[in-house]
Amino acid sequence: MSGLETLGFSIGTAFASGLNVYATVAVLGLLQRFHVIDLPPSLSLLSHPLVLAIAIALYLIEFVADKVPYVDSIWDVVHTFIRPPAAAVMAYAAFGNVPEAWRLAAALLAGSIALTSHGTKASARAAINTSPEPSSNWIASLSEDGIAMFLAWMAAKHPIAAIGIVAALLTFSIYLLIKLTRFLKRLLERFVLRRRPT
Repeated sequence: MSGLETLGFSIGTAFASGLNVYATVAVLGLLQRFHVIDLPPSLSLLSHPLVLAIAIALYLIEFVADKVPYVDSIWDVVHTFIRPPAAAVMAYAAFGNVPEAWRLAAALLAGSIALTSHGTKASARAAINTSPEPSSNWIASLSEDGIAMFLAWMAAKHPIAAIGIVAALLTFSIYLLIKLTRFLKRLLERFVLRRRPT
């Protein structure tokens, strides 16, 4: 991979990891294992049977947890400390043959992108959980998994195109975060007013 392709790979997998790190690792590992893609040598470990087994098992647990209202929000809080660091580690490893400063810069960028996609996902889920309608959780969860898997594939097969896709998704995420922050603030104010003694 060229430097630009490695960048595209890193930011594509970072956004995907912010949505579902286990799906991202599993897709990359399986694609490498079945010779569909060639990961950077420093990431070939993702196709190891043990890594794949753990990623797939954790994905299945997340698949269930992500469909249950409020459980999904608790899961997202815990994964604030897993998804962005995992994206940073993958980016750091992907840039294996460049000076250390560039590897650290790539890790910081990837971690920030993953934190943005994770924050958007977690905020959207918190908003969705206020709705009594049950199918919205399933639709949101399946959509997030689909985007994560698609982005992991795009980042590995078409890393330059992944840069444009992530730029569009980041723009949408920032817009959505602003809207969701206002919504959650109004919801919290209503909750506090209801609790206040009259």
